[in-house]
Amino acid sequence: MSNKDRQRRIILDLAVTLDGFIEGKNGEVDWCIMDSDMMFTDFLNQIDTILYGRKSYDLWGQFSPKTNDATEKELWRLVHSKDKYVFSRTQTGMNHKATFINDNIFEEVMILKNKPGKDIWLYGGASLITTFINLGLVDEFRLSVHPVILGEGKPLFNDIKQRLNVKLAQTKTFSSGVVQLIYHWNGNE
Repeated sequence: MSNKDRQRRIILDLAVTLDGFIEGKNGEVDWCIMDSDMMFTDFLNQIDTILYGRKSYDLWGQFSPKTNDATEKELWRLVHSKDKYVFSRTQTGMNHKATFINDNIFEEVMILKNKPGKDIWLYGGASLITTFINLGLVDEFRLSVHPVILGEGKPLFNDIKQRLNVKLAQTKTFSSGVVQLIYHWNGNE
């Protein structure tokens, strides 16, 4: 089945610590390993749209690396080539880099899912992830568990309103110690 014949999927793809945090207590992500074996570029080629919360967009939606590393520059060029939607209570409309969504989240996301195209990356932040889970909008959970315990920080799952039974689809182990877990949810399990 080609992408033209199926509804686009919302994929939550992010790094998480062994103790379940997506960032440290001061917002740090220095524990996150960029492992070339993880083939993140392949994931970026699978999507054409990125969904951000406003705070995450402000931090990363227009990020430009301060490096001469060609691989990292290419990765960010690829990220910035995607359509971007930002969920915000304060910013409205659109600019040349993003479209802002303020309300009717479920309806707006379903419109996006039914448009032709590649899959959609739910980037985050934490409150947007919670909203999407509570609305039943996440089709795939792609969690890269990093070999670090922070002890405190911003948890991945917070204030989830219902139980979700997901099905393990794949695991991948990388030489860095990162383990990627891919779970599918279709609302019927």
